[in-house]
Amino acid sequence: MTTPTPFIDPSRPKPRMKPLKAWRHMQKLIADKEDTEQVFHIIEALNGDSVVQDFHRFLATEHGPRLFEERAFLPDILDDHDFIKTMPEGSVGQAYLKFMTREGLSAAGLVAESESHRRHVQQFDDDLHWYMNRLRDTHDLYHVLTGYGRDALGEAALLRYTHSQHRGRGISFIAFMGARQISKHVPQEARIKEVMAEARRNGAAAARVVDQDILALLREPLDAARARMGIVRPDAYRRALEILSENDLVPMLNAA
Repeated sequence: MTTPTPFIDPSRPKPRMKPLKAWRHMQKLIADKEDTEQVFHIIEALNGDSVVQDFHRFLATEHGPRLFEERAFLPDILDDHDFIKTMPEGSVGQAYLKFMTREGLSAAGLVAESESHRRHVQQFDDDLHWYMNRLRDTHDLYHVLTGYGRDALGEAALLRYTHSQHRGRGISFIAFMGARQISKHVPQEARIKEVMAEARRNGAAAARVVDQDILALLREPLDAARARMGIVRPDAYRRALEILSENDLVPMLNAA
């Protein structure tokens, strides 16, 4: 299939780097890791035109043109829990449902957080907007497939993982600062730098979730999907969690 040419609104302002703005929002995120709206501000301040480049890369993939033509709204699929319950035990869908239920999350909740930020910035109804939503809406699938948890270290490592696939200085900055904060409070034996380096290597070697047919992926056996996509177990991260558990530091990490 021929690579399509997306419509990107020509009135979109040229992205500018705003490091001071990113730093201000980073301080808020450090103070409250659940204030995920700050993530959107940091990304906007630092990512430049990386998302445009990433969008074109998506369109050049095997399934990208078809997925772009369909323009599915992923939250409608991901929040249809009755439908996902019909998928086989051991499937990506079942694993996703268990994860979201355990964590008290919903795809609609992530949409609401991003829309809260977007109220303060100009919006453009173009194809780039659709792709940015797709990047957002696959975040929790990354958690399920990679094995990185929602603890502070897991979130930082997952950002390093996804940065190796999608780039963007904002993602890199958040991952770096997250790991830096954690390193201040945990034993050296946890080897936080090794956790982050492993995440970068694993992400670079694996297929991207955003490029997948999400409905087909949900039906696929979890182990088979990981093998097909080249997703390997994050051993350094798991060892770090064991060390933190031995030192009674897991609650700190969850609250970091």
